[in-house]
Amino acid sequence: MQTTVKKLGLWTSTSLVLGNMIGAGVFMMPSTLASFGGISIIGWVASSIGAFLLAKIFAHLSKMMPGTDGGPYAYSKSAMGDFAGFLVAWGYLISVWCTNAAITVSFISALSTFIPALATNSLLAVFTGLATIWILTWINTLGVLTSGKLQLITTILKVVPIFLVGIVGLFFINWDNFLPFNASGTTTLSAITATTTLTFFAFLGIECATIPSGSVDHPEKTIARATLLGTLIATIVYILSTVSIMGMIPAAQLKTTVTPFADAATIIWGAGAKYWVSAGVAIAAFGALNGYILIQGQLPAAIAADQLFPAVFAKKNSKGVPAIGVAISSVLVSLFMIMNYTKGLVDQFKFLILLTTLTVLIPYLFSTAAYIIFRLKQANLTKWIKYSAITLASLAFLFFMWMIIGSGQEIVYWGFVLCMSSIPVYVWGVTKKK
Repeated sequence: MQTTVKKLGLWTSTSLVLGNMIGAGVFMMPSTLASFGGISIIGWVASSIGAFLLAKIFAHLSKMMPGTDGGPYAYSKSAMGDFAGFLVAWGYLISVWCTNAAITVSFISALSTFIPALATNSLLAVFTGLATIWILTWINTLGVLTSGKLQLITTILKVVPIFLVGIVGLFFINWDNFLPFNASGTTTLSAITATTTLTFFAFLGIECATIPSGSVDHPEKTIARATLLGTLIATIVYILSTVSIMGMIPAAQLKTTVTPFADAATIIWGAGAKYWVSAGVAIAAFGALNGYILIQGQLPAAIAADQLFPAVFAKKNSKGVPAIGVAISSVLVSLFMIMNYTKGLVDQFKFLILLTTLTVLIPYLFSTAAYIIFRLKQANLTKWIKYSAITLASLAFLFFMWMIIGSGQEIVYWGFVLCMSSIPVYVWGVTKKK
């Protein structure tokens, strides 16, 4: 008797997109933007436009290649060949591994509100982090439906406090807190570029529903809807909460606090509110880590299925999950997480996280190129479809190039070096394939 593997529906797919976008980092975003002033709201608007351009491209690609695992990797490989696909996958994998380590550290930091010893005892912090990584690794080996349900629950729990602060905070706004409008000391264009680059990183994860495409019910419809819906909800939550917090807390105070949401909640509901906001941060990190652990197994499996990665990464258990690949990736995540608690390597680790964030923009560029290649190869296209496709791809491509430039010269240089490190791994894979 053949076992039927249940698949992800619209809401679990949406929670994968939304849950991976809204990680613990968004809780610090108002403080990060405070030094720029009210102009950072324009940055949010610009980044959300870029996010919707990307979401629309992934929506189209999911319809063109329904049921194909690997997301950006699969699209790039199909359109431009093995090396393009591998380059995308390599940068994305490194980013996911290191990001998962950073999310784990954020989770431990949030828990320290309730367990103060986690802030001072590195051994306890490392043990807690390892336990979190491996519990979620085990959950993800139980099947995508199980991890998808957990993702849906944690997404709801973490969106609620952010949304409440954003809505209720509107009634506590002092509009003078948005002045001077550009407090960065730079030109308007430079300030918008910087804030757009910063805020766009909060949208990373848009592509997450496309990666386990083969595990999604009716992927040709579900993925497109989930990607656009997740992006819309994230945009509303981000802009509302940032406007409210920047309006409630003076910039001089906001840019020095490490708990902007907790400070805002205290203004609205009193001192006890900091605990449920800290719980929201912990849930945000926990949910994002769960979602990315799912991704860290699915993407290597797609590469291995194409014989460009060791075959062990494609081996699936009875639940249809590449369990060995998930476990191997979690070993690497654990090492990166432990590295963060080694004093001599903290700075290097933070720098690596910054670099790997840049590498996520490469898959976006390649996916945009793949979309226009696929679209223009289609027969019997009307002029309207052809011109709209070219316009969408051109706008998205220019936006991502703008974001890469906004990352800074040093980060772009080292990001290029990191991406090029994929070449020997690719050569090894091709040799083994032959």
